[in-house]
Amino acid sequence: MFKRYRYRIYPTPSQQQSLARLFGCVRVVYNDAVAACETAQAAGGSRPGRKELSRALTMAKTAPERSWLAEVSSVPLQQALKDAHAAYQNFFASLKGVRKGRKVGAPRFKSRRDRAQSARFTRNAGYSIRTVNRHKALLRLPKIGEVRVNLSRPLPADGPSSVTIIREADGRYYASFVVDAPAHQAAKPVHDNAGIDLGLNHLAVIVREDGTAEKIQNPRHLKRKLAKLATAQKELARRQKGSVNRHKSRRRVAVLHRRVREARADHHHKLARRIVDDNQVIGLETLGIAGLARTRLAKSVHEAGWGILVRLIEEKAAESGRTVIRAGRNFPSTRLCSACGTVGDKKPLHVRVWTCSCGAVLDRDINAAVNLMNVAAGHAET
Repeated sequence: MFKRYRYRIYPTPSQQQSLARLFGCVRVVYNDAVAACETAQAAGGSRPGRKELSRALTMAKTAPERSWLAEVSSVPLQQALKDAHAAYQNFFASLKGVRKGRKVGAPRFKSRRDRAQSARFTRNAGYSIRTVNRHKALLRLPKIGEVRVNLSRPLPADGPSSVTIIREADGRYYASFVVDAPAHQAAKPVHDNAGIDLGLNHLAVIVREDGTAEKIQNPRHLKRKLAKLATAQKELARRQKGSVNRHKSRRRVAVLHRRVREARADHHHKLARRIVDDNQVIGLETLGIAGLARTRLAKSVHEAGWGILVRLIEEKAAESGRTVIRAGRNFPSTRLCSACGTVGDKKPLHVRVWTCSCGAVLDRDINAAVNLMNVAAGHAET
């Protein structure tokens, strides 16, 4: 299976200038491709293909006004054309209804003010990585040189098929390798099944087949940083546009957002790993996250990161040989009484405990988790 290995890299000041030039060239080539497609469509013609765009790029390198495109490696420029072509393919597939998931809009022009800048090298570029010790490696990039890599974990022995150099908004640089890693050996089977109900007050309520229940508090990483974030954003708003101090303030805001993002990802990874290791079959609900993100609870929904947690559970379960069962969107996990099976009326969010007609007193979250666990247990039996 293909996996990504992401590491932080530390380019020298001269290498940072070379990378900035590379990012700018990649951005210009991508924007030229989008502009060519828009011009052709506006004139009523057909959209140029990858070969036509590649020929136009070759001609642009010989033109005096674009001669600086020849100063960087040609492979990331070709990858930019490939990305533009793929963006249009996804857009038209989304219009036809062939592409699954949310609707994809038409490709837009990239800006040097975008949150992240990136450039992708494939094997054709001739890059190489040399391990110095268990914590350090050197990544040789064409026309850039050897860049120090912090090996936070070992890189598989097989050579990566591509590497993407990324510059985040806070000024940090990363190298993201795509590796065709061998499939993990399935973990030792266990006999426990679990149902997981996701929420806002409690990020996850886990009910296991043995009757035990656990409520995982929502850490609310963003809420902890709101005061500092508000101060930093006010400072940014007062800075003069284009000034050095505004650049420093913008980086402070980006650093705060990165810390929130990394803390949330760390918590989700650890929770997903524990859930997958302890249970053979896991029952999850299918949430309309995109719809909930347009309500008054949008900020809390985004902060909880339900979609990321579900994706991590599914990925780790696939690697470990576990089974994840997703209940349908119409499954009444909250209204269904786990004692008698009666489906009650809709319950407002402020109703946390309710009494069924059979006399059972039900906790809203635990009842939903029990119903999802029953779905997982029923699949395990069949």
